[in-house]
Amino acid sequence: MQRFLQDQKLTFIALVVVVIGLFMSAYVVPEEEQVVRVRTGNPIGVANMVGSDKGPGLYFRAPFVDRLVRIERRLLDLEMQNEEVLSNDQQRLLVDAFARFRIVDPVRMVERAGSTDGVRVALEPILNSVLRQELGRRTFQAMLTAERGSALDNVRRNLDRQARQYGAEVVDVQITRTDLPEAPLQSAFQRMESDRQREARTIRAQGGRDARIIRANADAEAARIYAESFGKDANFYDFYRAMQSYDATFAAENGDAASSIILSPDNEYLRQFRGRR
Repeated sequence: MQRFLQDQKLTFIALVVVVIGLFMSAYVVPEEEQVVRVRTGNPIGVANMVGSDKGPGLYFRAPFVDRLVRIERRLLDLEMQNEEVLSNDQQRLLVDAFARFRIVDPVRMVERAGSTDGVRVALEPILNSVLRQELGRRTFQAMLTAERGSALDNVRRNLDRQARQYGAEVVDVQITRTDLPEAPLQSAFQRMESDRQREARTIRAQGGRDARIIRANADAEAARIYAESFGKDANFYDFYRAMQSYDATFAAENGDAASSIILSPDNEYLRQFRGRR
């Protein structure tokens, strides 16, 4: 047995070397990844690329020579937070936005960016630039309407055009928040409050003027009616005004029926009780 082991020693060593080499050369590509095989800095093969016939599974490489770059096939995020943008109406806006992209040409991505993090670093200033250009053409009010959708579509197309050189495809761009900075926002609120107060004062002044005009017209009309009535029947008018005076004079104050007024029967004030002579 010992002699057999000595005779087969080289065979066992060779078998172990083959097994180790097999483990070092074989690699598995899962469904959610695409893998680029790089040799001496140059991509020489890709597995499970979007649109490729080489799907996920078992692959082989040259050990110690080939390097593997694993790349996500799923959508990746690119975020932009608290960026200050100047709108067309000279409003300084704080904008939070994000873009979703995926790698469609992993070979170009490895050549131009090296990794998905490199793509993010390259695309972040581009997203910032195209977003500033697009929002700079529109007012703050326009970004609160349906026009916002067309603006974001333009941003997506411009960003996608730039992302293609890094092997990426931009599928969506969205703005999560568009707001005024804290200090200008407070200033805008104060300006709006002042405008509303000034408008309220103007409306009250116009209302007071209209009320005085209406009251003057009403008094003039009442005086005209009284004058016409007095001219048509002076006796009736005299009687009517005397009755009003009696009602105001002899009415009980605060429900006190005990009050009394003593006047002579010949008093001129009581002439309407004496009848016409």
